[in-house]
Amino acid sequence: MKFLFRAALLGSLGSAGLALAQTAAPAAPGITTPDASGIGAVVNGQVITTQDVAARARLLAVTMGMNPTPGAIARLTPQVTKQLIDQTLEQQEINKLGVTVPDADVATAIGHIEQNNNMPAGALRQHLAALGVPFSTLLMQIRTELGWQAVLHKVLGPGLAPTPGDMTAQKAALTAQLGSTQYHLAEIFVPVTDPVDDAPAKAFANTVITQLRAGAPFPIVAAQFSQAQTALSGGDLGYVQVNQMDPSVANTVRNMPVGAISDPIRVPGGYDIVQLLDKHDIGNEPQTVLSIRQVFAPYPSAITNGSVGPAQAAVINKLAAQSKNLTSCDAVSALNAQYGNAHPADPGPVALATVTPASFQALLGSLPLDHISEPLVQQDGVSVIMVCSRAQQAAALPPDSDIANMIINRRVELESEQLLDILRHRAVITESNQANVP
Repeated sequence: MKFLFRAALLGSLGSAGLALAQTAAPAAPGITTPDASGIGAVVNGQVITTQDVAARARLLAVTMGMNPTPGAIARLTPQVTKQLIDQTLEQQEINKLGVTVPDADVATAIGHIEQNNNMPAGALRQHLAALGVPFSTLLMQIRTELGWQAVLHKVLGPGLAPTPGDMTAQKAALTAQLGSTQYHLAEIFVPVTDPVDDAPAKAFANTVITQLRAGAPFPIVAAQFSQAQTALSGGDLGYVQVNQMDPSVANTVRNMPVGAISDPIRVPGGYDIVQLLDKHDIGNEPQTVLSIRQVFAPYPSAITNGSVGPAQAAVINKLAAQSKNLTSCDAVSALNAQYGNAHPADPGPVALATVTPASFQALLGSLPLDHISEPLVQQDGVSVIMVCSRAQQAAALPPDSDIANMIINRRVELESEQLLDILRHRAVITESNQANVP
């Protein structure tokens, strides 16, 4: 459960989000695309075509750095088919509950992918086209993931919000952990919904591990394949203690060097692949805590198709002109008020080590005090940032907003597992042998 940056700042400056590789194996010549009429699976009467399966398998292959040959696609097809079955069940529930995903939210997610991979706006579509992957394949996946999150929040309703008792209990648990070791983990979860699928799932997990150990970026593979909720953040679990892990995972992690990728770990519901990104003792290491101020200027309409139009350019230029003479955090707050405080000027104390993506962490770490940043262009607006102070503090409990997010994320994760399990058992699902044909 990641101690996330405050939601308002995340929304304006970009969270970890999904990711896509900027480099991948070149498209293999001579690959044929299955006919769209081929049936890969049928879920409650809804057809998943072999073309759907092949497009998703190809997307997974190129993001893992694999050459998408027919053999590679064939190896990926069984697991990709199961992933598409689950996502079809999710989409059917999204439709049943009348949940809509605004195009602007999808565009923002695409913008986050590009930002986190240092891509200019609009480059992602061109990158996928060059690899022979339909952009619609990624759009559909993102839309379903966002819609499923909305379903979970709708199902949980008012009970999702932590009570004062929940907060007190969580703080007590966190306080008790001070002095213990935290492990920064990333995960990829390969589900096993039927015992007969155990061996194929493990074999697929080993295929993924081979690619990861050969250099495929872990966040990219997790974003495209992992069936855990952390897929939306590239598999990043944040810093966790052993008592927050499955015992099998904990036993493995204790003996892993930083940077290592585990073998498949059998856990309830499937196999986990974990990478140990870092570890440290809670409370024994000082952390850099920042006080910052921001100005967020919203556009009249969001950037679409990766192209900054005259309306957005006018907002960017106006903010650049207004902010260049700002020399104090109070002045930054005042200017943010002129823009209606669309995002709060003061997002609260910021632990530098928790800031993502890395490029933004580097910016905050190097920006001189009381100096305004260059405009930071996002999908829905533009920001400028000023660092008011930096202080070294002993590690302490995260802000209440982050503790609340921990509780909410845990509840959403549990509800996702339970609801999807119910949907699988209620569904009429038929997989075709054609799904195994690349």
